[in-house]
Amino acid sequence: MLENIAALTPAQIVAELDKYIIGQKDAKRNVAIALRNRWRRMNADENMQREIVPNNILMIGATGVGKTEIARRLAKIADAPFTKVEASKFTEVGYVGRDVESMVRDLVEQSVNMVKTRKKEEVKQKAAEMVEDIILDALIPPIQGRNTSPVSVTAHPNAMPETDYELNERTREKFREKIRNGDLEDRTIEIRIQQSAMPGMGVMGPGMDEASMMNIQEMISGMMPKKTKKRKVTIAEARKILLEEEASKLIDMDEVKEEAIFKAENSGVIFIDEIDKVASSSKKGGGGPDVSREGVQRDLLPIVEGSAVNTKYGIINTDHILFIAAGAFHVAKPSDLIPELQGRFPIRVELDSLTKDDFYQILKFPKNALTKQYVALLASEGVELAFNDEALDEIASIAFEVNTEVENIGARRLHTVMSRLLNDILFDVPDKIGANAHILVDRAMVQEKLSGMVKNRDLSQYIL
Repeated sequence: MLENIAALTPAQIVAELDKYIIGQKDAKRNVAIALRNRWRRMNADENMQREIVPNNILMIGATGVGKTEIARRLAKIADAPFTKVEASKFTEVGYVGRDVESMVRDLVEQSVNMVKTRKKEEVKQKAAEMVEDIILDALIPPIQGRNTSPVSVTAHPNAMPETDYELNERTREKFREKIRNGDLEDRTIEIRIQQSAMPGMGVMGPGMDEASMMNIQEMISGMMPKKTKKRKVTIAEARKILLEEEASKLIDMDEVKEEAIFKAENSGVIFIDEIDKVASSSKKGGGGPDVSREGVQRDLLPIVEGSAVNTKYGIINTDHILFIAAGAFHVAKPSDLIPELQGRFPIRVELDSLTKDDFYQILKFPKNALTKQYVALLASEGVELAFNDEALDEIASIAFEVNTEVENIGARRLHTVMSRLLNDILFDVPDKIGANAHILVDRAMVQEKLSGMVKNRDLSQYIL
């Protein structure tokens, strides 16, 4: 299940993260070790596998410095189920709102989708053949059984007349060839598609939790007969609709559930953002918000420590899920978390604030750099966009200055700056700026568009 990271050493994992994230060396090293440890545990002595628990990580750093991106990219490298939640969205048990167990259910849902997608890819060829037959049947329905009565169609004066069955089969084969060649994509046919037979559910009653509600819905859905409806679509549309349906029929859902639960339990990553928002800002006793915050922490504790959570796909054990928590901790401190929860995040990493040079590198080097995204957007219109180094340096300088003067939102500031810089160009393409145009963004253009906005009186333009 963890074959994706079998060949990746911690140094290689860091190298993969470096392709998308600038700086934050300590954070990358720690998550790389945590990821490699998943594989090490699965290959350790069987008697010790259950005893080896992950070292959960607490990331401390301002917004926009890469906390979420590090966790998300880590999950992609490992091909692992990943879910991000915000601690501030949860409420203590007994209050209206999301309960903490929902994060585990979200993770299992993500894992099921991953396994289903992979298994659908495995049966794609067979499903495509089945779809081809369905489309062919809609165009030229087959004759049931062999009708031996001859018809007046002969291929040669000395040949025996063809039967209805043989003529039908020959016609079907001609149309099959046309379907494969894409000659009939715009032809309209009538197909039957499945529709949800799930009735509308009422509001959850007292004592009815989210997991119980989902189980009841699934049980009722399983008891309801599958309904189909006729729909007229083009062959191109039919292929997309039917391919999904036929691929789903070829998949053993019990096998999917079993593999998904195993994957979630042993390679799942849950990223808990804004953990500082549920930390009590004071050790003094009292009521109000601090009581609610501590209640959420205590509800989180058994999930992070390891417990069995009921989901609609079965029970999942959270002992070996990797939890990565993150927060800015501007007001509260990590020590304001309850001691038990602090103990479940033994690895603490402080992420660095971004410098002007970091902004420059973020604009230039990552695979998904904003500059490369805008280049790709305009390339779709046939317009060539380029940035020289002086322009990138100026953009980085302005973004850093705005972050210094206003609220520091890290790399997210670059989205605002780049949008302001390129909005006029994006609006004028393709009406005023046509295909084959070449646009070079240099320092002069950046200063013309942005330098006036850096003055304190105009900084409100950059506030998100």
